[in-house]
Amino acid sequence: MKFLADENIDRPIVDRLRSDGHSVLYIVEMEPSVSDEQVIQEANRESAMLITSDKDFGELVFRLGHVLAGVILIRLAGLTPQRKADIVSAVIKEHHMELAGNFAVITSGIVRIRRS
Repeated sequence: MKFLADENIDRPIVDRLRSDGHSVLYIVEMEPSVSDEQVIQEANRESAMLITSDKDFGELVFRLGHVLAGVILIRLAGLTPQRKADIVSAVIKEHHMELAGNFAVITSGIVRIRRS
């Protein structure tokens, strides 16, 4: 799968997804401090699913109608970056068919996937 990782995503998550064989663009490596609108534009330009921990993307997708290849919102506060990477990797492996074009929220023990 192809992902665009927002700058608020821990590097171990990016590294883990890359080692899993995914193509991962990382805002930190591209153009840090860009606006959410620019992140959406880049994700759409690359046809990449967005991985973020910024709840504002829920509003951009559902209230303002921005279309994306999919969004994975990571809500795993209090866990180590390595543990977060393990969880995100496992969720993508288990739910990869359901993620494309949808809005997924990953919390400890729960994955919610909603059509966007």
